[in-house]
Amino acid sequence: MIKVWKEENEAGITFPEGFVIASVRCGLKTAGDDLTLFVSDSAAVAAGVFTTNRVQAPCVKYSNRVVKGGMARAVLINAGNANACNGDQGEADNRNLAEWVSRRLHVPPDSVLIASTGIIGHLLPMDRLQEGIINVVDRLERDSNSDMASARAIMTTDTYPKLRAVEVDSDNWVGPIRFGGMCKGSGMIAPNMATMLAFITTDARLPAPLLQEAISRAANASFNRVTVDGDTSTNDMCLLLASGMGHAEITRQGSAFEDFVEALTRLCVSLAKEIARDGEGATKLVEIRVLNAATKLAAHQIAKSVAESPLVKTALFGNDPNWGRVLMAAGKSGAPLDPNRISVSIGDHLVCENGGSISFNRDAAHDYLTQNEVVITLDMNMGEDSATFWTCDYSYDYIKINAEYHT
Repeated sequence: MIKVWKEENEAGITFPEGFVIASVRCGLKTAGDDLTLFVSDSAAVAAGVFTTNRVQAPCVKYSNRVVKGGMARAVLINAGNANACNGDQGEADNRNLAEWVSRRLHVPPDSVLIASTGIIGHLLPMDRLQEGIINVVDRLERDSNSDMASARAIMTTDTYPKLRAVEVDSDNWVGPIRFGGMCKGSGMIAPNMATMLAFITTDARLPAPLLQEAISRAANASFNRVTVDGDTSTNDMCLLLASGMGHAEITRQGSAFEDFVEALTRLCVSLAKEIARDGEGATKLVEIRVLNAATKLAAHQIAKSVAESPLVKTALFGNDPNWGRVLMAAGKSGAPLDPNRISVSIGDHLVCENGGSISFNRDAAHDYLTQNEVVITLDMNMGEDSATFWTCDYSYDYIKINAEYHT
């Protein structure tokens, strides 16, 4: 059981012992740093989850192969160019990035993970990236300022950097465990792993199979519960590196491992909610709770359907307590339900009971929806299973941002 949870403000990837990070500008984005590298002092155990979109960027396929080897030394991230749908040239460019990093760090190429994000279908400016790799290696350091700068460097349409650092302790560990993380994402966000780019470090020691199970479970309860627009990207991944330089070692299934998964999940949920909060053009973070569904799958399907409904999301932008749209979205999910049993609440306001209209204070419900965090709850009254999704509203700016993204 977790007994201590201590967050470190503005720290991130380098908060756990054994990691250094830096970022530089290569000119891939219109402004700011756009190339980030973080490195483990020694071989780190690696795990990850990746997009299920069948159109995958070379970095996804390459990094997936590295993760299957169970070890890594470095992660290179570029923003502003996805290097997706570029054929053989894109594959070759991705390999060259890994090789250039490996030469500068004197590590094997198959220990370098690559992540790219940005516009699809544009070739990488390899000359600028080669120079950028030389520069970024020279700037590697363990510093919270570098953590923040790197979290900014991986952004595309994000409006603010997303990073977390926490020290956790449990009665089942011999000592505390540190976690650091950063992520990016605000559009082209939908469940199906990984919904964005996320990078997490820890100083714990775990074998690769356990670390892989931990990130898979944590991602399923966090990043796979976030949706902004229903689109799963070509470049999504979530990577977890364990340096093993802390006090705690977890070698097998059991209470110590379960506490590790709990801590990792809590960190991932915190990062995932920031992605929903920063959805393109969003004015509020929306939590969709489904209670007492017939099955776990049904709860997941219903929550996802409501969270992704354009009509629900536009009503939320207009602060309109239009519960009929919520029932519509639940009904189209394909999950088993009885519409005559469903109750809907907007915050503490019960707005629908037994699938029908009831008297409620519409002005109070409207005022509640003007807040920057709101909760919509559906009680299905069909069973005992539940699910939670995080999303955001659709504003005029969502259309504007995506209409002008490429140009």
